[in-house]
Amino acid sequence: MGYLNNSVITVDAILTTKGRQLLAQNDGSFRITQFSLADDEIDYTLYNPTHPSGSAFYGEAIDGMPLLEAFPLESQIMKYKLATLPRGTAKLPVLNVGYEAVTLQQGATLAITPQTLNYLGNDQVFETSGYSCTVADVRLLNTFEATGINTAAATTSNINSTTTLGTNVSSTITGTQITLRATTVNTLFGANATLVSTLTFTGLDSGARITIPITITKSTT
Repeated sequence: MGYLNNSVITVDAILTTKGRQLLAQNDGSFRITQFSLADDEIDYTLYNPTHPSGSAFYGEAIDGMPLLEAFPLESQIMKYKLATLPRGTAKLPVLNVGYEAVTLQQGATLAITPQTLNYLGNDQVFETSGYSCTVADVRLLNTFEATGINTAAATTSNINSTTTLGTNVSSTITGTQITLRATTVNTLFGANATLVSTLTFTGLDSGARITIPITITKSTT
């Protein structure tokens, strides 16, 4: 979703690639139950508290910035979601998934348990609502599962999480532990020795987010 005009609230809302996939299945799985807000377009360094015209103009440059038109690739839009944090928070929460990048041999399995640093005064590192994990191309994984969160929303997102129509589509699951098993389908590789995609983790309470590359290596046996 995006604003088409800065001066008039004209909203353009479209389905993401994943939303289009669910709608096309026509099995009732397409249900909009939640939404997020983001400020991808905003450069806060343009806020100018020394503007000669006074405080009403401190954010003038920000107000005049062009805004993105909505487009369906969810891995490239809304990267910086807005979140509500306790008053007095001095440090933004950051995610630690234990890896800067993931490389898996065909058929290999990996379990990832995200943690949130600088969260709630460092009193806890796991978020009550858990974490979402999005793989940009679900074809790369035979298994893409999440455990640890049993809410209705999490259960819905985790059902048939690896279902694909044979095209490059993303998939999102919710939990406290994410289990990946690399694809065993050789035809996906073609003449390539590796396949590359991304994993995006988001803390559902803190809004913290991290994206890391994932590489699947073709077995030589």
